[in-house]
Amino acid sequence: MKKIEHIGIAVKNLKVSNDLYEKLLGVAPYKEEEVLSEGVKTSFFKNGPNKIELLESTTADGPIAKFLEKKGEGIHHIAFEVDDILAELARLKQEGFIILNETPKKGADNKWVAFVHPKSTNGVLIELCQEVAIVP
Repeated sequence: MKKIEHIGIAVKNLKVSNDLYEKLLGVAPYKEEEVLSEGVKTSFFKNGPNKIELLESTTADGPIAKFLEKKGEGIHHIAFEVDDILAELARLKQEGFIILNETPKKGADNKWVAFVHPKSTNGVLIELCQEVAIVP
């Protein structure tokens, strides 16, 4: 793993949260997009070298909707940038981590993504990210 790629925050209302984070960070989101496969709308903020992803559910039964129902708004995941997502998934699986996505899928911000179950990472959902330009 190279670095923390971004921190994902689950929100109930993306527009309200965009306004809040724009005031907090002093910058507008640099990107907004919908990820149909995950049932979310996202926006990304850049703060120095760091990124924050806000996630709003677009479905009543999607992963963000379930998270919000159970835990409320707040940190949803920490994403790490990797050079080779398939190799990293294999390594983590060999180390005994519970992998939620055996095969990476297209995520937001032009990334291949896969997740590690929070049961195996002290309650924190971990996302692995690799640039789409690099085919897994």
